[in-house]
Amino acid sequence: MQESFLRDRIKKRYLTLGIVTLLTGCENKMIDEDSLIHASDITYIEKLEEENNISYEKILNTRGGYIPSMCYTKTKDIQSNHIFNPCYTCHTKGKIPNFHNDTHLQQLYAFPKEMMKNPYRNLFKNRTFRVNAMSDKMILAYVRESNYLDQEGDIIPATVLPKRWKGYRPDCYFNFDDEGFDKDKRGDYTGWRAFRYYPFLGTFWPTNGSSDDVLIRLGALFRQDEHHSFNKEIYKLNFSIVEALIKSKYIALERGVDEKVYGVDLNGDGTLNTAWGISPEITSYVGLAKVYLRENKVHLSQGLFPEETEFLHSVRYLDWDEKSNTIVLSAKMKELRYAKKYSWKSYGALKRAAESELVEALSLDTSQARISVFRGNYEEGLRNETGWLFQGFIEDKSGNLRPQTHEETIACMGCHSHLGATTDSSFSFLRKFEGFQKEKNDYGWNHWSQKGFEGLKEPIALYSDYGREYEYSFYLKNNHSGNEFRNNEEVKNNFFDKNGMIKEEMLKALQGDITLLLYPSKKRALELNKQYKVIVEEQSYIYGRDATLNKIKNIYEEIKEGALTGIVNPIVKP
Repeated sequence: MQESFLRDRIKKRYLTLGIVTLLTGCENKMIDEDSLIHASDITYIEKLEEENNISYEKILNTRGGYIPSMCYTKTKDIQSNHIFNPCYTCHTKGKIPNFHNDTHLQQLYAFPKEMMKNPYRNLFKNRTFRVNAMSDKMILAYVRESNYLDQEGDIIPATVLPKRWKGYRPDCYFNFDDEGFDKDKRGDYTGWRAFRYYPFLGTFWPTNGSSDDVLIRLGALFRQDEHHSFNKEIYKLNFSIVEALIKSKYIALERGVDEKVYGVDLNGDGTLNTAWGISPEITSYVGLAKVYLRENKVHLSQGLFPEETEFLHSVRYLDWDEKSNTIVLSAKMKELRYAKKYSWKSYGALKRAAESELVEALSLDTSQARISVFRGNYEEGLRNETGWLFQGFIEDKSGNLRPQTHEETIACMGCHSHLGATTDSSFSFLRKFEGFQKEKNDYGWNHWSQKGFEGLKEPIALYSDYGREYEYSFYLKNNHSGNEFRNNEEVKNNFFDKNGMIKEEMLKALQGDITLLLYPSKKRALELNKQYKVIVEEQSYIYGRDATLNKIKNIYEEIKEGALTGIVNPIVKP
């Protein structure tokens, strides 16, 4: 049955193209092996389209999918007349070399004309019947079945992708040593390194439905010595150098390093001695990357990742560990997101791009923005203006990972383009833990499967008009909920009284243990899993990926031109 389907598809496609000579008199056999591979590539995508009722190239809903559903949130409560502000988390003044300043979007719903009507229809559905039909036992069994690694430890999506696939082919085995380095089945390093970080505010907290992880990989030359041999110590030092540059701060090392060995002043004291940390003013990488830097074949600047840097981000369901009575990462992935810095952009180029975008927006006669267009395709990824490309995999109707369509990939672009909150188009690495002792819980180079959130203290952030604030508590005070839609009733009940006043004793407890906010109850975790699985079965991601049971109340179905949020004083970081 399957072979017949594939054969008919191949024949149909090639007859359409007029390439009839590729088919012999026996329709079961192709005479050209290379052509067979190409035909299989075509059929792979067509098969996914037919099985999941999707299109890989056509836009079926909107080109504006880079504007996330959360941006349609009603910031004003009609009954209490209270103004809430979850907008500041993303829309703020960027830190150079991020020259974007979109603070005004805390005050104005500045949408393109095509996006004035909310395209995310999933926000208005009632899924009660379908969710209630799922048992706890069934959903737990579902999320515990890996769609990434098979029983032999092979990477499932990598084996099913066509041989000619031009985009990223998953190559991380999620097999980490005690320093977060991934190893393949043979025990060789893949280059990927996991790091632990403070989850970004709101949607990305596990209490809102997903667990996740992030890994980073630097280009091959950052892993090698000057003789082109892999050197783990050199790779570790280059990671620390990149961290110091991205964070623009001193990064401590776990042990003293003899700078004479590498010929680089790591600590920035002007001499080659023993360094216990990396200065943000450092001017060189180590190993082979140092040679390439001298030859201007690779670049170094504060706030920017070097070219060829990659990120891998798996988004997962919420599994439940009965022994620890808490959530853990699920084996099944909702998504696997990939990013690569394919091109270097100087400060000047980044500034010109940001200024050009601002001038274009201000030249309009209305408050509406223009729809953004991102170059690329579903296979190789979509590109932003800062030199990054983004590609992804998502569950198909059966729960297996498939490549995202072009339209589904557009959803990645809004949060990684044009935002003041990002650092070189990324969120997580700036939020990486900085502990350097492996035995401590704040050690940064681990995967969540090795160490969790337990015992972690609340992060502190600096805001221009407020000074130093506990970051998560500050969000609760300004938004009165655990997510942008303000429909996380569990967080509301835990942190606010019946009059809507925040519970100071809970804030004090949160300072010493962030799991009080981040972790949902078992009941909520399983319900959110079920809600999202309905979207998987529908394959309706382009209409919203938010796990919801009933229609969300605090959301606009349509925005009027010039509509204001009611927020008077935007919140910004210095």
